[in-house]
Amino acid sequence: MLLTGHKALVTGASRGIGLELARGLLKRGAQVLALSRSGAPVKELEDAYPGRVEFLPADLSRRDHVNALIGTLQSEQPDLSILINNAGVQYELDLFGKEQARMIEQARDEIEVNLTSIIELTTGLLPVLKAQPAAAIVNITSSLALAPKKSAPVYCATKAGLRSFTKTLRYQCEEKAPHVLVVDAMMGLVETDMTAGRGKKMITPERAAREVLDGLQKEKTEIAIAQAALVKVIARIAPSIAERILKNA
Repeated sequence: MLLTGHKALVTGASRGIGLELARGLLKRGAQVLALSRSGAPVKELEDAYPGRVEFLPADLSRRDHVNALIGTLQSEQPDLSILINNAGVQYELDLFGKEQARMIEQARDEIEVNLTSIIELTTGLLPVLKAQPAAAIVNITSSLALAPKKSAPVYCATKAGLRSFTKTLRYQCEEKAPHVLVVDAMMGLVETDMTAGRGKKMITPERAAREVLDGLQKEKTEIAIAQAALVKVIARIAPSIAERILKNA
Protein backbone atom coordinates (compact mmCIF):
# COMPACT_ATOMS: atom_id res chain seq x y z
CA MET A 1 0.00 0.00 0.00
CA LEU A 2 1.67 3.19 -1.18
CA LEU A 3 1.01 5.88 1.45
CA THR A 4 1.62 8.88 -0.81
CA GLY A 5 -1.60 10.81 -1.36
CA HIS A 6 -3.59 9.08 1.37
CA LYS A 7 -5.30 11.03 4.13
CA ALA A 8 -4.75 9.47 7.56
CA LEU A 9 -6.35 10.09 10.94
CA VAL A 10 -3.97 9.36 13.82
CA THR A 11 -5.36 9.39 17.37
CA GLY A 12 -3.11 10.20 20.30
CA ALA A 13 -0.93 12.17 17.89
CA SER A 14 0.63 14.68 20.27
CA ARG A 15 3.36 12.46 21.73
CA GLY A 16 5.09 9.10 21.72
CA ILE A 17 4.17 6.59 19.05
CA GLY A 18 1.28 8.70 17.76
CA LEU A 19 3.46 11.74 17.10
CA GLU A 20 6.02 9.58 15.29
CA LEU A 21 3.30 7.87 13.25
CA ALA A 22 2.07 11.29 12.14
CA ARG A 23 5.61 12.40 11.32
CA GLY A 24 6.34 9.15 9.45
CA LEU A 25 3.16 9.41 7.38
CA LEU A 26 4.05 12.96 6.38
CA LYS A 27 7.54 11.88 5.36
CA ARG A 28 5.96 9.20 3.16
CA GLY A 29 3.73 11.69 1.38
CA ALA A 30 0.43 11.36 3.24
CA GLN A 31 -1.83 14.04 4.66
CA VAL A 32 -2.47 13.78 8.40
CA LEU A 33 -5.38 14.58 10.68
CA ALA A 34 -3.71 14.66 14.10
CA LEU A 35 -6.14 14.00 16.93
CA SER A 36 -5.26 14.57 20.57
CA ARG A 37 -6.26 16.49 23.67
CA SER A 38 -3.26 18.81 23.30
CA GLY A 39 -2.17 20.46 20.08
CA ALA A 40 1.17 21.99 21.09
CA PRO A 41 3.48 19.26 19.67
CA VAL A 42 1.38 19.05 16.51
CA LYS A 43 2.19 22.71 15.77
CA GLU A 44 5.76 21.62 14.97
CA LEU A 45 4.44 19.28 12.28
CA GLU A 46 2.11 21.96 10.91
CA ASP A 47 5.08 24.31 10.53
CA ALA A 48 7.26 21.63 8.90
CA TYR A 49 4.54 20.39 6.53
CA PRO A 50 2.29 23.39 5.75
CA GLY A 51 -1.08 22.48 4.32
CA ARG A 52 -0.69 18.76 5.03
CA VAL A 53 -1.47 18.59 8.76
CA GLU A 54 -4.71 19.42 10.54
CA PHE A 55 -5.06 19.30 14.33
CA LEU A 56 -8.32 17.85 15.65
CA PRO A 57 -8.88 18.45 19.39
CA ALA A 58 -10.89 15.72 21.10
CA ASP A 59 -11.07 13.77 24.35
CA LEU A 60 -11.77 10.14 23.47
CA SER A 61 -12.92 9.40 27.01
CA ARG A 62 -16.00 11.55 26.34
CA ARG A 63 -18.81 10.10 24.25
CA ASP A 64 -19.99 13.55 23.14
CA HIS A 65 -16.53 14.33 21.76
CA VAL A 66 -16.39 11.02 19.89
CA ASN A 67 -19.86 11.45 18.39
CA ALA A 68 -19.10 15.02 17.32
CA LEU A 69 -15.79 13.90 15.82
CA ILE A 70 -17.46 11.18 13.76
CA GLY A 71 -20.03 13.64 12.41
CA THR A 72 -17.34 16.17 11.50
CA LEU A 73 -15.19 13.60 9.74
CA GLN A 74 -18.12 12.14 7.81
CA SER A 75 -19.12 15.55 6.47
CA GLU A 76 -15.78 17.34 6.12
CA GLN A 77 -13.26 14.57 5.34
CA PRO A 78 -14.92 12.38 2.69
CA ASP A 79 -11.50 11.38 1.31
CA LEU A 80 -10.21 9.90 4.59
CA SER A 81 -8.57 6.57 3.72
CA ILE A 82 -6.45 5.52 6.72
CA LEU A 83 -7.50 5.29 10.37
CA ILE A 84 -4.82 4.62 12.99
CA ASN A 85 -6.29 4.01 16.44
CA ASN A 86 -3.24 4.71 18.57
CA ALA A 87 -4.53 6.62 21.61
CA GLY A 88 -4.41 4.72 24.88
CA VAL A 89 -4.17 5.13 28.64
CA GLN A 90 -2.89 2.76 31.31
CA TYR A 91 -3.34 2.80 35.07
CA GLU A 92 -1.89 0.48 37.66
CA LEU A 93 -4.97 -0.69 39.56
CA ASP A 94 -5.09 -2.49 42.88
CA LEU A 95 -8.47 -4.21 42.87
CA PHE A 96 -8.19 -4.63 46.64
CA GLY A 97 -7.15 -1.03 47.28
CA LYS A 98 -8.94 1.41 49.56
CA GLU A 99 -9.69 4.04 46.90
CA GLN A 100 -12.39 2.06 45.11
CA ALA A 101 -14.20 5.08 43.66
CA ARG A 102 -11.00 6.41 42.08
CA MET A 103 -10.11 2.95 40.78
CA ILE A 104 -13.50 2.56 39.09
CA GLU A 105 -13.17 6.01 37.52
CA GLN A 106 -9.75 5.10 36.10
CA ALA A 107 -11.04 1.75 34.87
CA ARG A 108 -13.89 3.45 33.02
CA ASP A 109 -11.42 5.89 31.47
CA GLU A 110 -9.28 2.99 30.22
CA ILE A 111 -12.28 1.19 28.75
CA GLU A 112 -13.59 4.31 27.02
CA VAL A 113 -10.27 5.39 25.49
CA ASN A 114 -8.73 1.98 24.77
CA LEU A 115 -11.79 0.12 23.49
CA THR A 116 -15.21 1.79 23.35
CA SER A 117 -14.09 4.93 21.51
CA ILE A 118 -12.15 2.82 19.01
CA ILE A 119 -15.18 0.67 18.24
CA GLU A 120 -17.36 3.78 17.86
CA LEU A 121 -14.85 5.68 15.74
CA THR A 122 -14.10 2.69 13.52
CA THR A 123 -17.72 1.74 12.85
CA GLY A 124 -18.68 5.38 12.37
CA LEU A 125 -15.97 5.87 9.75
CA LEU A 126 -16.38 2.55 7.93
CA PRO A 127 -18.71 4.05 5.29
CA VAL A 128 -16.10 6.74 4.51
CA LEU A 129 -13.25 4.23 4.35
CA LYS A 130 -15.28 1.77 2.28
CA ALA A 131 -15.94 4.51 -0.29
CA GLN A 132 -12.20 4.86 -1.05
CA PRO A 133 -10.42 2.78 -3.73
CA ALA A 134 -8.02 1.52 -1.04
CA ALA A 135 -8.15 2.05 2.70
CA ALA A 136 -6.71 0.78 5.97
CA ILE A 137 -7.56 0.56 9.66
CA VAL A 138 -4.60 0.09 12.01
CA ASN A 139 -5.28 -0.72 15.66
CA ILE A 140 -2.38 -0.43 18.09
CA THR A 141 -2.61 -3.35 20.51
CA SER A 142 -0.07 -4.85 22.91
CA SER A 143 1.68 -8.11 23.73
CA LEU A 144 -0.29 -7.83 27.00
CA ALA A 145 -3.33 -8.84 24.95
CA LEU A 146 -1.78 -12.32 24.82
CA ALA A 147 -0.56 -12.56 28.42
CA PRO A 148 -1.61 -9.94 30.99
CA LYS A 149 0.41 -8.38 33.78
CA LYS A 150 -1.13 -8.28 37.23
CA SER A 151 -0.66 -4.54 37.86
CA ALA A 152 -2.83 -3.37 34.93
CA PRO A 153 -5.91 -5.62 34.84
CA VAL A 154 -8.23 -3.31 32.93
CA TYR A 155 -5.61 -2.09 30.45
CA CYS A 156 -4.75 -5.70 29.58
CA ALA A 157 -8.44 -6.54 29.24
CA THR A 158 -9.01 -3.64 26.84
CA LYS A 159 -6.05 -4.66 24.68
CA ALA A 160 -7.27 -8.25 24.55
CA GLY A 161 -10.70 -6.96 23.59
CA LEU A 162 -9.21 -4.69 20.92
CA ARG A 163 -7.21 -7.56 19.45
CA SER A 164 -10.37 -9.66 19.20
CA PHE A 165 -12.36 -6.75 17.73
CA THR A 166 -9.62 -6.16 15.15
CA LYS A 167 -9.69 -9.77 14.03
CA THR A 168 -13.49 -9.92 13.69
CA LEU A 169 -13.48 -6.55 11.92
CA ARG A 170 -11.02 -8.05 9.44
CA TYR A 171 -13.30 -11.04 8.87
CA GLN A 172 -16.24 -8.73 8.06
CA CYS A 173 -14.16 -6.47 5.83
CA GLU A 174 -12.93 -9.50 3.89
CA GLU A 175 -16.57 -10.18 2.96
CA LYS A 176 -18.04 -6.69 2.63
CA ALA A 177 -15.08 -4.35 1.96
CA PRO A 178 -12.09 -6.42 0.79
CA HIS A 179 -10.18 -3.29 -0.23
CA VAL A 180 -10.10 -2.13 3.43
CA LEU A 181 -6.97 -3.56 5.05
CA VAL A 182 -7.33 -4.23 8.80
CA VAL A 183 -4.07 -4.32 10.75
CA ASP A 184 -3.23 -5.39 14.30
CA ALA A 185 0.01 -3.64 15.30
CA MET A 186 1.08 -5.32 18.53
CA MET A 187 3.54 -3.34 20.63
CA GLY A 188 6.22 -4.62 22.94
CA LEU A 189 8.09 -2.21 25.23
CA VAL A 190 8.37 1.22 23.64
CA GLU A 191 9.99 4.21 25.32
CA THR A 192 6.98 6.44 26.06
CA ASP A 193 5.46 8.26 29.03
CA MET A 194 3.32 5.18 29.66
CA THR A 195 6.32 2.87 30.05
CA ALA A 196 8.65 5.21 31.96
CA GLY A 197 10.69 3.29 34.53
CA ARG A 198 9.57 -0.15 33.37
CA GLY A 199 12.80 -1.53 31.98
CA LYS A 200 15.78 -0.82 29.78
CA LYS A 201 15.10 -3.02 26.75
CA MET A 202 12.78 -0.55 25.05
CA ILE A 203 12.76 0.67 21.47
CA THR A 204 12.16 4.29 20.51
CA PRO A 205 8.74 5.56 19.41
CA GLU A 206 10.34 6.47 16.06
CA ARG A 207 11.39 2.86 15.45
CA ALA A 208 8.00 1.53 16.55
CA ALA A 209 6.20 3.91 14.19
CA ARG A 210 8.55 3.03 11.34
CA GLU A 211 7.84 -0.69 11.79
CA VAL A 212 4.09 -0.03 11.79
CA LEU A 213 4.24 2.00 8.59
CA ASP A 214 6.62 -0.46 6.91
CA GLY A 215 4.17 -3.25 7.72
CA LEU A 216 1.25 -1.19 6.46
CA GLN A 217 3.02 -0.55 3.17
CA LYS A 218 3.63 -4.31 2.84
CA GLU A 219 -0.09 -4.87 3.61
CA LYS A 220 0.58 -7.08 6.62
CA THR A 221 -2.48 -7.85 8.71
CA GLU A 222 -0.42 -8.41 11.88
CA ILE A 223 2.73 -6.55 12.89
CA ALA A 224 4.56 -7.63 16.04
CA ILE A 225 6.96 -4.98 17.29
CA ALA A 226 9.96 -5.37 19.63
CA GLN A 227 9.39 -8.08 22.29
CA ALA A 228 5.86 -8.66 21.01
CA ALA A 229 7.25 -10.88 18.24
CA LEU A 230 8.84 -13.24 20.78
CA VAL A 231 5.85 -13.14 23.12
CA LYS A 232 3.58 -14.07 20.23
CA VAL A 233 5.67 -17.17 19.46
CA ILE A 234 5.93 -18.23 23.11
CA ALA A 235 2.20 -17.68 23.70
CA ARG A 236 1.40 -19.97 20.79
CA ILE A 237 3.81 -22.75 21.79
CA ALA A 238 3.74 -22.50 25.59
CA PRO A 239 1.08 -20.07 26.87
CA SER A 240 1.90 -20.67 30.53
CA ILE A 241 5.50 -19.54 29.98
CA ALA A 242 4.35 -16.33 28.28
CA GLU A 243 2.03 -15.66 31.21
CA ARG A 244 4.82 -16.27 33.70
CA ILE A 245 7.14 -13.88 31.84
CA LEU A 246 4.63 -11.02 31.67
CA LYS A 247 2.84 -11.52 34.99
CA ASN A 248 5.16 -9.13 36.85
CA ALA A 249 6.23 -7.02 33.86
